[in-house]
Amino acid sequence: MREVELTAGEWVNPPVAVTGGGASGDLLVTAAENSDFWRTTSYGFVHDTGHALLNDFADATAMEVSWMLDYDQQFDQAGLLVWHDDQHWIKAGVEFADGAPQLGAVVTREVSDWSVAPVPEWAGREVHLRISRSTDALTVRARCDGPWQLVRLAPLDPTLLWRAGLFCASPSRAGLTVRFTSLRVGEADGSLH
Repeated sequence: MREVELTAGEWVNPPVAVTGGGASGDLLVTAAENSDFWRTTSYGFVHDTGHALLNDFADATAMEVSWMLDYDQQFDQAGLLVWHDDQHWIKAGVEFADGAPQLGAVVTREVSDWSVAPVPEWAGREVHLRISRSTDALTVRARCDGPWQLVRLAPLDPTLLWRAGLFCASPSRAGLTVRFTSLRVGEADGSLH
């Protein structure tokens, strides 16, 4: 994997504030209140207001982002977003929900689904998340200090043009600032496990 400038890309929904990145190190991104990515399922609403800094995401490549998990308010979230349009996207990362950080992914193909697992021991630590693209699938992995763990294997329409990059959102409050520490790109992972 090779390092990429944290500021590289084009914003889908520019955030309230962006500071740092480039030679100055970490990138601090402040999310707007009521920002989120979600479509319909269970809640009945559509939110396309989260913040994502996207770059091209070709087949047989991987993207990895790292950030500090120092947020603790309901539904605060950060990670990676893989995006075609507002009806076809995948977000993966850590969302604070029900009193604990939750590692998970949302796959949206016109409607969203959500899978999570609690990771309370990750609070206050640097999280690393990698998404690999292989033809018609995305493999999502995450870790703190230990080995990579599989989060999700998700379908991906290979006929669509995909972009990917860091994202954050704050559905329930103002004032969330996420500290992104690195962004890397490279070859897709060679195996599922």
